[in-house]
Amino acid sequence: MIMGKRRNRLAFEVSPYLLQHAENPVDWWPWGEGAFSRAKREEKPVFLSIGYSTCHWCHVMAAESFEDEEVARLLNSTFVCIKVDREERPDLDAIYMEVSQMITGGGGWPLNVILTPDKKPFFAATYIPKESRGGRIGMLDLIPRIRQLWRNEREGLLNSAEEIAAALKASPGIPGMKLDESAIKSAYQNLVARFDAANGGFGGAPKFPSPTIFLFLLRHWRRTGEAGGLAMTEITLKAMRRGGIFDQVGYGFHRYSTDAEWHLPHFEKMLYDQAMIALAFLEAHQATGDEKYGRIAYEVFDYVLRDLRSPEGGFYSAENADSEGEEGKFYLWTREEVGSVLDGAEADLVAKLFDVRGEGNYREEATGRLIGKNVLHLKRPLVDGAREMEIPEPELKELEAARQKLFSAREGRVRPSKDDKVLADWNGLMVASLARGAQVLDDEELEEAASRAADFVLAKMRDGEGRLLHRYRKGSSGILGNLDDYAFLIWGLIELYEAGFKTKYLRAALDLARDLVSRFEDDEDGGFYFTPVDGEDLILRKKDGHDGALPSGNAVAVLDLLRLSRMTGDSKLQEVASRAFDAFAAQARGVPGAHLHLLSALDFALGPTSEVVVTGRAGSQDTKKMLRALRSKFLPRSVVLLRSQGWDPEIAGIAEFTEKMAMVDGKATAYVCSGEVCTSPTTDPAEMLLRLDSAAGGT
Repeated sequence: MIMGKRRNRLAFEVSPYLLQHAENPVDWWPWGEGAFSRAKREEKPVFLSIGYSTCHWCHVMAAESFEDEEVARLLNSTFVCIKVDREERPDLDAIYMEVSQMITGGGGWPLNVILTPDKKPFFAATYIPKESRGGRIGMLDLIPRIRQLWRNEREGLLNSAEEIAAALKASPGIPGMKLDESAIKSAYQNLVARFDAANGGFGGAPKFPSPTIFLFLLRHWRRTGEAGGLAMTEITLKAMRRGGIFDQVGYGFHRYSTDAEWHLPHFEKMLYDQAMIALAFLEAHQATGDEKYGRIAYEVFDYVLRDLRSPEGGFYSAENADSEGEEGKFYLWTREEVGSVLDGAEADLVAKLFDVRGEGNYREEATGRLIGKNVLHLKRPLVDGAREMEIPEPELKELEAARQKLFSAREGRVRPSKDDKVLADWNGLMVASLARGAQVLDDEELEEAASRAADFVLAKMRDGEGRLLHRYRKGSSGILGNLDDYAFLIWGLIELYEAGFKTKYLRAALDLARDLVSRFEDDEDGGFYFTPVDGEDLILRKKDGHDGALPSGNAVAVLDLLRLSRMTGDSKLQEVASRAFDAFAAQARGVPGAHLHLLSALDFALGPTSEVVVTGRAGSQDTKKMLRALRSKFLPRSVVLLRSQGWDPEIAGIAEFTEKMAMVDGKATAYVCSGEVCTSPTTDPAEMLLRLDSAAGGT
């Protein structure tokens, strides 16, 4: 008993999600050998429940079942019950999500899997109601059924678990298969076929932002000159920014849209979405030269730096969809609430442009009913909407003041809960995005934010041997780093080096890359396992190349190694990357649309690539002018190094080929190299860009 309340073992955990379940009457265990030893001793199956703190349906199932005494009694008497935070243990989540997809054809969270005491699964489901309804079995019927099978037909369950475990280990690879440009073409054609020309995005509802798609499409456009990739990207990014999936009042993107029009969001906000979506807008800005994409990236950064940054400089994981027990309550507005915050003219303007109605425009997901509340969204581009409604341009300028008033009023509401753990992989993505923003938007404050986060992870999220750790919260770091932690942080460090050319970040990226290869590479077949060679012994050591909500860790690692190889001249890194392409060639050829980030890496590998070395005085105007010219263009197959005036032992120690590259006539000088051949040096930024275009051979 703690503070007068019954508490289970989760009370001693760090994860906010596990702590949310510490007062459940379910006798929860955290994942660990203690739980499985008990299951073996008592000859009980294991009920494994996986979720995360900002998951709406996880909260629904918790309220219905895990907080219910009747369900808890059944669970405790039948199973050893284990709770897992999928964000703390993505290795476990990946294994048992694959099980769910094998058994049920789908997956999601909460994820509920029933295991034998040796961790092998024989049942999987997502959300399970307390009582059976609508053809879906409920906990009150499921648990007695499993108990009866375990007692009377255990042999069949054990055989089923063995078959599932064996199927998980089956290799999908085909020896000797290679990836080439035809895979890129197939993936592009697949996206063209799925594109929703009316609303943007791909497929129907629900619609996820999937920014890896845009990164791929922009690279395809740059390689081929085909306008379709750029057009699909622009149409979708604009639609997302207008839609309810974007928080029109406080900025930042919600997790996904429950409809095809980007109107009705699922309201949780994830750090990784902000990082990847901002990166897509920054690349669109570079590709098109359109400043509005840069402004939208700034809006995303405003949200992240305001609401997700810790005092120490790292970034928190997410904000919940729910507040006061209701999904979206913090974000929704009635027409009366808008009128109470804004004066009459302002309220009318906001109502017209952002589709605020008396009856509401927000429908409950479960019932489809209008409930008198509104998601602010633009039904059409702002200027077009104003023109159609004959709203004078001076009135449009009042919108920002109105937004700020709504924001201030909303800050007085009960906020959604924040998942305040810091994850190395998601912080790596945010560092990459902020650092790219610093480059593209010429903003030193963004570079400083990226540097603080990178420094925090490197200082606070490593063990006594210097190994990267996955999670930090309230002064405590732990859980051995996985492939994504290494790959995503290396990505961030490379971008951070190219933002400010501080050699310590490039050196840290190289050290982590070599550690990644030694701990994660499959020496026999190529590619990288998700867990390190000395990690926990699970029923499967996964090795995936496909993207999910995040880009594939294998794909990011491959592109990291290719970029570092070009920056340093280390051909061994390129050889490791080549073996990884071969490891996933069969999968990527079979389902190219699921391997877009790997194909973005392939675009880099196929080249032609360019190495640009700028030699000049750091901070001088001519050096800045040269770098601004580089950053104004979308050059996804280029890497950039800065060599300070005179002998620069730091960068020369990493990239020996820069040793003899000197300034010409005392001016900032660019050396453009491609295919192991460098052009003559130039002090003219325009000439440098012409040489890069010639080397790239694209648009």
